[in-house]
Amino acid sequence: MDVQTYATVTDLCARFAGRLEDDVLRSVREDYFGGEPAQAEATLLLTLAHEDIAITQEEHDLVQSSLDDPHSPDLAAVRIIAAVPPVPYRFSAIGPADAPDPSRADRMLADEAARYGGRVLRRAWREPLAGAPDVAKWTYVLQVSGTDLLGPFAGLSARLWVTLREKWPLEVVGTRLSPYQAAASVAPRIWIA
Repeated sequence: MDVQTYATVTDLCARFAGRLEDDVLRSVREDYFGGEPAQAEATLLLTLAHEDIAITQEEHDLVQSSLDDPHSPDLAAVRIIAAVPPVPYRFSAIGPADAPDPSRADRMLADEAARYGGRVLRRAWREPLAGAPDVAKWTYVLQVSGTDLLGPFAGLSARLWVTLREKWPLEVVGTRLSPYQAAASVAPRIWIA
């Protein structure tokens, strides 16, 4: 995958955060990073079509530019809308009394973040609104200094799963944030380089 395509798929994954189910988006990101673009494309396109997740014309054009087959019938099956829908979650600094304890994940991610170019780590409680694809859970946002966002995502998500058996969402961001990432970034910092 060339540098421009890698940048495009990284941007697309950020744009679809909060619109695709966490596990689907994780799979797409990991497949792109792992050198499996055909698998990532199939997962993305089939999910968008099957779950009737509409995309904007700009998003359509970005997806099309990254495909091996720009005339893919799977892309043709995805509905196009005029504007990106509102973020279907509300974020807050604290979770409810019965929320899982995030302290072990906080420590593990903070300990590992610097190895991946991390600058600031935030954690927010994510509460679904009507139409949200996932349930309430802790969400992490790691701002990194480099341009490779999929590598730190894959490495830290794997550590989170292997070490703690947690699949809490992690957004690795640079300077540009999607609406979902911006909403989640209002949470307080739990680590800074």
